[in-house]
Amino acid sequence: MAATSPDSGDLILVEPAKPGSRVAVVTINRPKALNALTRPMMVSLAAAFRRLDADDGVAAVVLAGRGRAFCSGVDLTAAEEVFKGDVKDPAADPVVQMERCRKPIVGAIAGFAVTAGFEIALACDILVAGRSAKFIDTHAKFGIFPSWGLSQKLSRVIGPNRAREVSLTCMPITAEMAEKWGLVNHIVDDIQVLSKATEVCEAIARNNRNLVVLYKSVINDGLQLDLEHARALEKERAHDYYNGMTKEQFASMQKFIQGRSSKPPSKL
Repeated sequence: MAATSPDSGDLILVEPAKPGSRVAVVTINRPKALNALTRPMMVSLAAAFRRLDADDGVAAVVLAGRGRAFCSGVDLTAAEEVFKGDVKDPAADPVVQMERCRKPIVGAIAGFAVTAGFEIALACDILVAGRSAKFIDTHAKFGIFPSWGLSQKLSRVIGPNRAREVSLTCMPITAEMAEKWGLVNHIVDDIQVLSKATEVCEAIARNNRNLVVLYKSVINDGLQLDLEHARALEKERAHDYYNGMTKEQFASMQKFIQGRSSKPPSKL
């Protein structure tokens, strides 16, 4: 697990949460610009998630921003370079690569998550917010058409009426509102955001690695379907999962369950 390629100028960092940890921490590292994304940063962020998805030593990923913001969106001084012609390029699209990443992603949101930063937050599986966190959609203010999912995802999380107001008025969502509306899982003091997100990832990493990957997939894929077809999908994948297990794997599962029953429960 190493830092990203030199062409990113160390603006996207990838490192283990601690030595030997199966949790990776990805950091957007441009604090003086409130972590605004340039085109090379977007490419590097997308590449980081592709690598982490393929890394068998990684069980879960924390995504954070350094400084006063999680991510203030796209660097509009280079808007044409960022938007024109590349909006459909999956290799350079960090949201697409996050959605394709099989490992759970926990967003550590301290400060602002604005527009593209908001969309990146929505691509996480779980969100931990600091008390200063603000989620803001400024697409309508600056004449930018959404292309990383905000117009479709937000309404499915907080409801269509709230989403319309947030997006059409550019109204900030505070951490407290985000928790009340089901957008974030935890609110903590800003100084604790990264440690709490890491704690959630470490809890995930203690579980069966294969089942975690399959469980995330069936939840996310099922969300694209109505309940009847989603339940059918679950049945189909469960059938495939158990039919693919050998007697040795069943015995190993029973041994693991018996071993876990003697241990104290997770702090979470």
